[in-house]
Amino acid sequence: MRIDMVVAGYLVHEGKVLLIKHRKLGKWLPVGGHIEKDEIPDDALKREFKEEVNLRIEIIDSMKNLQVDSDVRQLKNPFHVNVHNVGDHEHCCLFYICRTADSNSLKMNRDELLDFRWLSGQEIDEIYEKEDMPSDVRSIAKLALEAAGQEDDV
Repeated sequence: MRIDMVVAGYLVHEGKVLLIKHRKLGKWLPVGGHIEKDEIPDDALKREFKEEVNLRIEIIDSMKNLQVDSDVRQLKNPFHVNVHNVGDHEHCCLFYICRTADSNSLKMNRDELLDFRWLSGQEIDEIYEKEDMPSDVRSIAKLALEAAGQEDDV
């Protein structure tokens, strides 16, 4: 079975995480997409955020980087990785926690998205119960809130 490399970012801001409702899939997901040929994961995620929600992001490294020679480019470490089936192929997804300084610039790309929301842990659970949100998206979004030290006390 074919496996595509993809990235997804859980953008945490003021105790909430940004999720988008994907137009084609009709599901609540994190911002993300395919890593293009000759593109590294960090750049792919930054591109996807710019294309989908018009935001410049900073990827939070999940662990401390090693000291390396100046000719080595260190990439951010994902905080979660999984492989999931998407029908006729699979996605190997690198998940990152992100932040932004310009959340006011958020603008939805209506060609790709139906909606977006900033959600607390409780709101994630409510949408999961009422709408189409994959269980792993729910779990990883709540993990991202926790890992970012932003989880609400519900």
